[in-house]
Amino acid sequence: MNATLNSNGNVEPGRVKHDGAAPRAYFPANHDGLPIHAAPHGGGRKPNQTRPEGGKQRGWPGIIFTLVTVAAAIVAAVLWRRSFAFETLASETRAMAVPAVATVLPQSGPAETEIVLPGNLMAYSEASIYARTNGYVKAWYTDIGAKVKEGELMAEIEAPDVDAQLRQAVSNLAQARANLEIATLTFAREKDLLQKNVISQEEFDQSRTTMAAQDAAVKAGEANVQDLQVQQGFQKITAPFDGVVTRRSTDVGVLINAGSNTNSPSGLELFHVARTDILRVFIYVPQVYSSLLKLDSPAYLELAEHPGVKFQGKIAHIAGAIDPASRTLLTEVQVPNEDGRLFPGAFANVHLLLRFDHAPAVVPVNSMLFRAQGAQVAVVDNSGTVHLKNVTVGRDFGTSLEVTSGVGAYDRVIVNPSDSLADGAKVEVQNAPAAASAK
Repeated sequence: MNATLNSNGNVEPGRVKHDGAAPRAYFPANHDGLPIHAAPHGGGRKPNQTRPEGGKQRGWPGIIFTLVTVAAAIVAAVLWRRSFAFETLASETRAMAVPAVATVLPQSGPAETEIVLPGNLMAYSEASIYARTNGYVKAWYTDIGAKVKEGELMAEIEAPDVDAQLRQAVSNLAQARANLEIATLTFAREKDLLQKNVISQEEFDQSRTTMAAQDAAVKAGEANVQDLQVQQGFQKITAPFDGVVTRRSTDVGVLINAGSNTNSPSGLELFHVARTDILRVFIYVPQVYSSLLKLDSPAYLELAEHPGVKFQGKIAHIAGAIDPASRTLLTEVQVPNEDGRLFPGAFANVHLLLRFDHAPAVVPVNSMLFRAQGAQVAVVDNSGTVHLKNVTVGRDFGTSLEVTSGVGAYDRVIVNPSDSLADGAKVEVQNAPAAASAK
């Protein structure tokens, strides 16, 4: 409110007096010299009322109360802020205690797979031919690479001692047959004489037993002749089956001993014959694929000497047991070879085309856990609980792995799981990346 002076020198409300200093406000005063607006109870001091001693202002209880109230409010505000900070810290700590994870759904792998295994070509049938009689090589008629038919003459052995024994056995047989004929005639005569009581029963019995002995001698002679004839037949070396001569280890004039005594130079094989119109390949299929093997399933061979050529074959035989040492299943693949382009003993890569009954799952390679329990993956259920599952790993696609058992199509698999992740732990699932793929 401004204050000014009137004509009598009194201050009028609403006007300001200037004395060269800062403007000061003047208000009308009562008879005590106090401003009217500061006069208690209508602008005047009660009778006998005096000012406080020392000129001090009144109202200290109110000021103290105000200060206490302000201090209490400040303390309450500080305590509230600290309490809120503690609650925030606890909330953040609880949130940080639950790890955040990313998950992925397993992708369905291919329904058909191809595996490549090493193998050695083998002839369908192989035989090492040895002599069955003693003698010298008289002649040989087939050399290596020659195609022979079953029963074809390959070589002859000269054994004069066997020939002489056979001639002697034939003579002994003729003599035994003559003695049997005499004994038979004698028996017939004495049988008639016995009926006429001309001879005794003893004489008749002697005649009968003599005839029986001669008959046994004839049979023994016949057996001896047959044995020597067989030995003489061994002098001719023949092919046991249709095939190719792969080795010849004899020559004319070489001494031959009967049998296959490899410690003696003369007891070595004479020929080696192999049937090559059909070849066998024995491979060892890993146990994980053993249930996929089927008879007559297609297969093909690739050889370095025939680049780009696929020799078609099929699975012919499957062993009925897993090898406990290698955990593999022995399998035989047969390949036709009528043109003779393939040779026994060659190395080949065998391609097997296997079809799954159910397509396997494919997961990222960084989702696997390898612990004492074996290969595992961590999956999360709807409540955010972790479950560790044992899995069987199949093929390796580089960035992903084939899992043939252990996980389902709708299992949420954790990507980059922590090494400390335990079964039953709680996690928070974040946005999952794209599903794994087999490339």
